[in-house]
Amino acid sequence: MTWNDEPTPDPVPLRMGDWLRFGLRAGAMILGSTVLVALLFAAYLAELPMRSRNRLSGPVIRLWGKLGRALSGLTLQVHGQEMTHGGALVANHSTWLDIFVLHEAAHIYFVSKAEVASWPGIGLLARVSRTIFIERAPAQARQQQRDLAARIAKGDRLCFFPEGTSSDALRVLPFKTALFSVFHTPALRPVTWVQPVSVAYFPAKGRPDNFYGWWGDMAYGPNLLQMFGRSRSGRVEVTFHAPLKAEHYPDRKSLAKASHAQVAAGLKQSLGARYRP
Repeated sequence: MTWNDEPTPDPVPLRMGDWLRFGLRAGAMILGSTVLVALLFAAYLAELPMRSRNRLSGPVIRLWGKLGRALSGLTLQVHGQEMTHGGALVANHSTWLDIFVLHEAAHIYFVSKAEVASWPGIGLLARVSRTIFIERAPAQARQQQRDLAARIAKGDRLCFFPEGTSSDALRVLPFKTALFSVFHTPALRPVTWVQPVSVAYFPAKGRPDNFYGWWGDMAYGPNLLQMFGRSRSGRVEVTFHAPLKAEHYPDRKSLAKASHAQVAAGLKQSLGARYRP
């Protein structure tokens, strides 16, 4: 039996104060998102004659990430420096809150599974922030790789979750190597950099170590209630590691392995004794 086969904890019933907190946060998120969507589309229109695709829209998206992170009861600490050139960031994936956290911490466009587009709140942020949605159908794999390569060639900084799923926030799962193959196309291999990123969550005192984890058969709706209703005084650390140049690795598997090693080492350093191999 693997860790992911173990039964996931049942959601804790919300108390009156938790429901009040959820209502206030959800209302603030809806109101804030309404304003920010309007600002974002205005920014997109203003950027049409510009060479830069995110000079105006980028700060709006980061503000949206900050809003979601703050309303989730988390403070953010950032270590290291985000790379300044195009390429890709690869990070461990613990929860849907990662989307808010990484949008605030970095200038990125996410690469996400297609079903995220339909999720309440997060789906809207993903769609309007120019997330690239990936279908799992093998027939579309080549076209999707060409689309990713085109975005990187334009100078966009993409963000992947190579584990392919989220975890209990205490470990880094094996990286799936398929998406790393885009970095080894003849056109991109000499110029593409991949930056590993570790994301570590620290619940408030009295909460279980895996409080922010979202895995197994946990449903999005009940978990949304838990995060907006019960999360408070938590902390998240984002650590940017040294970028890896694709051409320094003979194939996608070696590049994925090196990226995984940095992400796992960073999470272990952040979590200390709480880390689970």
